[in-house]
Amino acid sequence: MQLTVRMPDEFKQKIDRLSKKMGLKRSDIVRLALKRFLEEDNEGDHRTPFQRVSQLVGSAESGVKDLGQRHRYYLAQKLRKAS
Repeated sequence: MQLTVRMPDEFKQKIDRLSKKMGLKRSDIVRLALKRFLEEDNEGDHRTPFQRVSQLVGSAESGVKDLGQRHRYYLAQKLRKAS
């Protein structure tokens, strides 16, 4: 079966690099990527998105006690400093 897919230029560039590096055709790279994606399909995983990342919740410490209430304020401060 033949399939035509539109993709960003950056995808094509990355596929071309991989193709040269691995000595494979672009179509082989795309087939491998699709195969991997389909094999990793989470059909059997009925957890909610929160359940999937729950082990990460609370695993990072910011040191800012009111970050939950004033997150916009802190984000705006950070963006001002970056520019």
